[in-house]
Amino acid sequence: MTIGILGGGQLGYMLALAGYPLGLRFRFLDPSPEAPVGRIAHRVTAEFTDDQALEKFAHGLEVATYEFENVPVQTARFLAERVPVYPAPAALEEAQDRRREKRLFQRLGIPTTDFAEISEREEFDAALKQVGLPSVLKTCRLGYDGKGQWLMRTAEDVDRARAELPSVPLILEKLVAFSRELSILGVRSRTGETVFYPLVENHHRGGILRLSLAPAPQIAPGLQQTAEEATRRILEELDYAGVICLELFQVGEKLLANEIAPRVHNSGHWSIEGAATSQFENHLRAILGMPLGSTATVGYSAMVNLIGELPEAAEVLRTPNTHLHLYGKSPRPGRKLGHVTVRADKFEKLQQRLAELPAFFQRPEYFLRQALAETLANRA
Repeated sequence: MTIGILGGGQLGYMLALAGYPLGLRFRFLDPSPEAPVGRIAHRVTAEFTDDQALEKFAHGLEVATYEFENVPVQTARFLAERVPVYPAPAALEEAQDRRREKRLFQRLGIPTTDFAEISEREEFDAALKQVGLPSVLKTCRLGYDGKGQWLMRTAEDVDRARAELPSVPLILEKLVAFSRELSILGVRSRTGETVFYPLVENHHRGGILRLSLAPAPQIAPGLQQTAEEATRRILEELDYAGVICLELFQVGEKLLANEIAPRVHNSGHWSIEGAATSQFENHLRAILGMPLGSTATVGYSAMVNLIGELPEAAEVLRTPNTHLHLYGKSPRPGRKLGHVTVRADKFEKLQQRLAELPAFFQRPEYFLRQALAETLANRA
């Protein structure tokens, strides 16, 4: 049974590693001849718009999926005419446009921050008057890890954003004074079976995820249920199959939806060692219509992204219950090269182990001490 995956980055890499014990085979399509999956699976090097390559790629596949949300929708649709594609291309289309995404939240009664759509440059001032400051200006399409965004707090920020306005649709969102960022992973099978992972607390710097804590500490009664219900509405509305991530802001005891990712997600990497069934295995089970695995946690986990450069493996592994994952990418600033997962039976022990990580992780750019201080403040 061969699974086709559009995209050959680290998410696809980990999907394949989760699938091999199930007896699955994988075929990837990615434009880059350096895509990491080439080390472990057959990789077709071609543009996503190459219909001839897609035709050959689809031959003999049981099912196809994708590992990042910027795969062209027309590529997924072309493939869906030849082989089942999950999640369906319609889910990809919703997630690729921030306007459609916000309208989806509104339609399903899921609270979100105030926003205004900007179709033309001339609408910028009216949108700013409606939403006010502080706010965040975002391109409606593309842009991730902080790219394609302008944070505006002052008149000088507004002038800078106005001068840099691209000629593409934009969305202006009210900057939320949130207490923390959370995410939840939901999994829905082709059969309709649905499971959820616990809420995870996430810490970003420079628009890039640095640290995830799972399960999120000090979750108020009902918050997990609220997040699950919102995610369930999205899954059912889109007739979804696979893993989806709903990113959230916690404001007091309320949750505001930020965005969705129709794929396995960075904030779920902890589940490889920290859950009974990883997000990667459950995604494969879901798109094949297999029974879903338990999402029960194994104690407490912290996932630390490795950004731009790598530590010495032996130094990392000296910390008990620490697991190192390297993606086979060449180092460069801002690039996700791997991650480290640390586990413990109790949250206090997890904090201690994070503090025991080698000096590489204690540098200011890793923000571990600051992130843990923020977490402790939320627990107080």
